[in-house]
Order: sequence, then structure tokens, then C-alpha cells
Amino acid sequence: MKIPQFNRLSLITGKDGLDALQRIRVIVFGVGGVGSWTAEALIRSGIGHLTIVDSDLVCVTNINRQIQATTETIGHPKVDALRERLLAINPKAEVIAVEKVYDRTTADTFVLEDYDYIIDAIDSFSCKLDLIAHALKTKATLFSSLGAACKLDPTRIKVDSIWDTRGCRLGRQLRNRLRKRNIRSKFLCVYSDELIPGQEANTMGCGTENCVCPKAKDADGNTVDAHEWCSSKQQINGSAAHITGIFGFYLCGLVIQDVMRAFKNVRPLS
Repeated sequence: MKIPQFNRLSLITGKDGLDALQRIRVIVFGVGGVGSWTAEALIRSGIGHLTIVDSDLVCVTNINRQIQATTETIGHPKVDALRERLLAINPKAEVIAVEKVYDRTTADTFVLEDYDYIIDAIDSFSCKLDLIAHALKTKATLFSSLGAACKLDPTRIKVDSIWDTRGCRLGRQLRNRLRKRNIRSKFLCVYSDELIPGQEANTMGCGTENCVCPKAKDADGNTVDAHEWCSSKQQINGSAAHITGIFGFYLCGLVIQDVMRAFKNVRPLS
């Protein structure tokens, strides 16, 4: 399939490489500060089949770091706002938006075996752990984002196996829990060993009754809890676009490099 917006990319990948990128299937869990940039970079890199999963709505506090978050998309489902943007980049791409949380109650609704790559950009620790355990049982390649909050120095962002990350508390916690589940498989993670303590009090009321995050309603007018995460967090941490963006670009880059190494083995063009 010849798509003119990927002309400059094909000068690097070649026609066969670009065809391979258009054939593979990628699913991104979590399209917040890291996942939204990952998704856009994947579409701009010629990925032809992308599924994006997130249960959250765009909040005004997302605008500083999430690519689909603007003053015009506040209150919209993140996956819907992002899908619209991605299709404006490549209308020929298949972009599936799933407005759902991944957890133990929904895990069976995701057929991860249908994908070549699984990207974990989930914030919730329990959901992240469950997704990783599920993904490692498939033939898909898993790439995971560790904590991108409380960081400002882009030079300290790295990629390593989960078993080799150092200086990242989330990575240490994941290793401990994976060992308890007797999971020893290797997968690459994007992480940073930088940690900046919180600098000031939470002035937006996040996680309190004064929280500014939009609340989704069901058909009966009841608040849908899955759309509001602040109150379940022990602490609201600060984050910056240049860090979350680099995490996202790294994740995309891992996919692209892996495809270029083995593009002859992916699914044929439909």
C-alpha cells in the first residue's frame, strides 16, 4: 500500500520494511502521558493496525503532557479523542478505540494473541502487573513503561530488561511481585533512575471531593468509578511532557526496530 505521508520513512525502511509496519498489529494499554505519545509515534511510523485502551476521560490537568488533551477535548473519552487525531494523520490506518480498564475482571475480553506487540503504559500497579503476566503468556512481544513521573532530566531515561533496571522503585516492586508469581520471563522496559520529590502541595484537589477530573455517567446517571483514578492513588505526582514524550517515543522505537529486524515473519497484507 503506497501512502505518500510515509515517503520519507520508506527512504529508511525500504518498501518491504514499510509494508511490514503496515501489517503488524499493536495494542497500547493506557493512553495518558506516555501511551498517547507512543500511539501517535506508531501511527506516524506507518503502523497500520493499532488498538488503544483506556477508560479515562480527558481532564484539564492532562493538557501539560497528553497529546490528545486540549481545552476542546476536556471531558471526552481519551481513546476517542486520540483516535480522531490518529485518523487525521493516516485515515487508512485501522485504529480501534476501547474505552475500558484492563483488570482481572476484563482481562478475558482482550484477545492478546491477536497482536504482534503489546505496549504497557498503565499507571495502576495491580493492572500493570496483571497485564504483564497475561502478555507474557502470549507470543506477542511486550514492551513496558515504568514510572515517568517526578522526572525532568531526559538524559537519564534508559531501556533495559525488567530484571536489569536500577534506581526505579516501580521496577523493583514489579520484580518482587513477578518473582512471587514465579514469572521469570524477560521483557524490555523504558525507565529513569531520576527521582524528584514533590515540590508543592496539590492545589487542584485531585483525589478529593474538590477534584477537577470529569466524571463519566452511566445510563442511570451514576458516576462510573473506572473513569476516576485520582482518589485511588496514594499520591499525585508531577510530570512533564518532554519526559513522558520521550518514554513514548522510546516504546515506539522499540517496536519499529524489532519489526525492521524480522519484518519477513509478520502477517501478510490483507
